Amino acid sequence: MERLTDENFDEFVNNAKKPVLVDFFTIWCQPCTILSPILESLEEEFKEKISFAQVNVDGAPQTATNLGINQIPTVVLFYKGEPLSGFIGVKSKEEIKEWLNNQLRKIEKEKEDSLTQQEKEIEEVIKWYQGYAEKNGFRLNPDKKALITIIKGLLNNEKKYGARYCPCRRITGNLEEDRPKICPCSYHKQEIDQNGHCHCGLFWKKE
Repeated sequence: MERLTDENFDEFVNNAKKPVLVDFFTIWCQPCTILSPILESLEEEFKEKISFAQVNVDGAPQTATNLGINQIPTVVLFYKGEPLSGFIGVKSKEEIKEWLNNQLRKIEKEKEDSLTQQEKEIEEVIKWYQGYAEKNGFRLNPDKKALITIIKGLLNNEKKYGARYCPCRRITGNLEEDRPKICPCSYHKQEIDQNGHCHCGLFWKKE
C-alpha cells in the first residue's frame, strides 16, 4: 500500500484515476495491526479498480485534523478527491469486500448518469447548430465522431471561459478580442466559401 504523508496526501488522492481507499492507523494501535493485513489481502483483489494507501496519523497530523480523524483505525474511500464512504474499527474481510463492491456500484451508477447527461447536452447543442446551419445554407460536419469532438471542445470552452469559443482558436482572456471567436465565429462564412468548411470543421458547404 502507498504510504501517504501531509506532504503528498492531497496530490495522491486528488490526482488518482481510481477511487482511493485510505487506512488511517498508528503503529501502537492493536486493532490497526489486525485490520492492515486484511486490507493488504483485499488490495490484490481490487487493484484494478481501487488504489490502496495508508496514513500513519502520528506522522500526518495535519491530514488527520483536516479530515476529522479522531478514532483509529479509520478507513475512508475517496472518489474524485472527496470522501465517499468509510468505517471505524475492525471489520472482517467479507464485510469490507461487500462494502467496497457496494461503493463501486454507486460509482458506476454515477458515471452512467453523468454520461447520459453529457450525451443529452451534446445532442441539444448539435440540434441548435444544425438549425443554424440549415438556416444559413450549409451543413454540419458529416463525420459524427469528429462533430462530437468539436462540440465537446465548445462545451469545454464554455465551462472554462464562459462562452462557446471556437476550440481551434487561441483564447487571450481579453473579452473584446475574443468575442469574434465565439461560435458561430465571425470568420466561418468566409472560410466555408474559401475552403468548403470553417476552420474547426463544424460547418461544411452543402454538397
